[in-house]
Amino acid sequence: MSEICVFAGTSEGRRLVWRLRGRGARLTACVATEYGAELLGTHADVRVRVGRLDLEAMKSMLREERFDAVVDATHPYADRATENIAAACGAEGVAYLRLERSGSADSSDGVFVQDAAGCAEYLKTTEGAVLLTTGSKDLAAFCADGALRGRLFARVLPNADSLKACLENGIPADRIFAMQGPFDEDMNCAMLRAAGAKYIVTKDSGSAGGYAAKIRAAEKCGVCPVIIGRPPQREGQPFEAVAAELETRFHLAPAPKRVTLAGIGAGNPETQTAGLRQLLREADCLIGARRMLDAANAPGKREYEAFDAREIAAYVRDEKECRNFAVLFSGDPGFYSGAKKLLGELEGQPGITVEVLPGISSLAYFCARLKRSWENVRTVSLHGREEDLEGAVRGSEQVFVLAGGADGVKRALRRLTESGICGLTVTVGERLGYPQERIVRGSASELEALEFDPLSVLLVENPNAGKTAVTQGLPDDLFERTGVPMTKCEVRSVTLSKLALNRDSIVYDVGSGSGSVSVECARLADRGTVYAIDQNPEAACLTERNAEKFSLRNIRIIRGTAPEALMDLPAPTHAFICGSCGRLRGILECLLEKNPSVRIVVNAVTLENLSEMAQIASMFEWSDIAGISVAKPRAVGSFHLMTAQNPVYVFALQNRRKGETGGRNP
Repeated sequence: MSEICVFAGTSEGRRLVWRLRGRGARLTACVATEYGAELLGTHADVRVRVGRLDLEAMKSMLREERFDAVVDATHPYADRATENIAAACGAEGVAYLRLERSGSADSSDGVFVQDAAGCAEYLKTTEGAVLLTTGSKDLAAFCADGALRGRLFARVLPNADSLKACLENGIPADRIFAMQGPFDEDMNCAMLRAAGAKYIVTKDSGSAGGYAAKIRAAEKCGVCPVIIGRPPQREGQPFEAVAAELETRFHLAPAPKRVTLAGIGAGNPETQTAGLRQLLREADCLIGARRMLDAANAPGKREYEAFDAREIAAYVRDEKECRNFAVLFSGDPGFYSGAKKLLGELEGQPGITVEVLPGISSLAYFCARLKRSWENVRTVSLHGREEDLEGAVRGSEQVFVLAGGADGVKRALRRLTESGICGLTVTVGERLGYPQERIVRGSASELEALEFDPLSVLLVENPNAGKTAVTQGLPDDLFERTGVPMTKCEVRSVTLSKLALNRDSIVYDVGSGSGSVSVECARLADRGTVYAIDQNPEAACLTERNAEKFSLRNIRIIRGTAPEALMDLPAPTHAFICGSCGRLRGILECLLEKNPSVRIVVNAVTLENLSEMAQIASMFEWSDIAGISVAKPRAVGSFHLMTAQNPVYVFALQNRRKGETGGRNP
């Protein structure tokens, strides 16, 4: 087995180790500090050596380990380390590869100096605070002069060695920014303003080192960049060339593509998990909408701006250079995100492994900001979908709403206002996790007058939730009535029990009449859709009014005659037929053609319909017939008599028998 050593002092070095591991070579990664080892992570097939090595120590290690190749992925400014590695490889006859980081500096970026000493001499001729972003190694050159030392703010890595170096060189704790990058333009601006800096000192560390973000921030804040020029560079190759040469030379196994679907939290670094930050360090390529890529703040990474599942899957399959992909989702990928569709596109693809990394959802973040638990909160998404918001609010004390769209919040508030539900309190969370975060509380009508960012959510509280009937068979007097026929309460209750609806059922109510059955079906199938079909314009209007009265958004009114009016509708899971206008068999045939296992309930009142339905029922694998006789009280003077209503026969049918097609049969 081949032995490869990587001096992994940079992000590119760590990335190379992650790419090569597990592919048939033994890897040794050399880092200078424990913090470097922490960034690299622990991997079963990678040995990590910690500590700085001089030339003789390097020679000794190469003799002992007998490496087949050494990759120098040290920092462009670590010129002494580079020369020692090259010299040791030459002395011991080991193949040497230099991983080169291209520069980003332009002559117009600022003031250029040769080295840290030259930079200190230049700064002595200036006035104002200085932000050093060159680490702790060269602090002594800047701190030798007491006057200059008193103007310095140092940004260093958050480890003990860096903090010790700052304190030993006389930089007090309140002038130390101990943080791990990468840093975007906004973060650099924040530090420049916190320091009141007039100058920022940087090296030409390339895109991976965040050089461009520092220069942009300096320009934005009116700060002068002082750039320490690169020492003469040993000739090398870019990342992909080095990786490809090692893969070819040592016949490494094909690298599987790893795709991680990751939640980035609520928009700020504080809501990003440690797992996400590790993923961002390891990933070759970041994929997501622009807002997700900006929030990830990982300069130097390849980016692909996309949010369509098929487009992302195609890009991952076709991409030749990258192996470790991070697909970024806002909040948590398991909470109303595109992760489900993308998993369906990626799973089972040869050479691709898929993982999901959870994040902090907008629901969890918002409830935390409001100091309340969320285990009993019902969730509704109106982002690109239609859900029964009003029904959810009627039945739940707390409802979390993802609004979506430019005027999503306003539309949701208008629906709540028009629903007529009394006593609601609404809290809107706008741009949660961002500096512009705003939380506003009030009634739906009060908040409807305000403007909100599209990136907003709502929490609706209903203290009267659950006080409406949840059983089927609503009283008849709750519905608007005209001369249009209506399926009465007791018959409706049995009819609904025979339909056996699910919450996501697709229901046809053929001959909807007053819409009483449509309303009850829509309340039960609150995640489904009810199609109320009637050829009578008055009946269609009455059904529509009753749907509005109960604030049901999942009823679709279809004006027309069945079966023609059914042709373009989605396949039903359930169907109720009350009025067929003599076209019962054609309607049944249409239903069964759309869905052979559709559950059908037909109510028969006349003897002719009863006889026909008895014959039809015998053509099904399963059928059930219930005869319902209902008597209601009628006042006769000071007495009440029970008066019988017309008997109704409820037929439930499912699964036509094989071979029973055509002719007079359904």
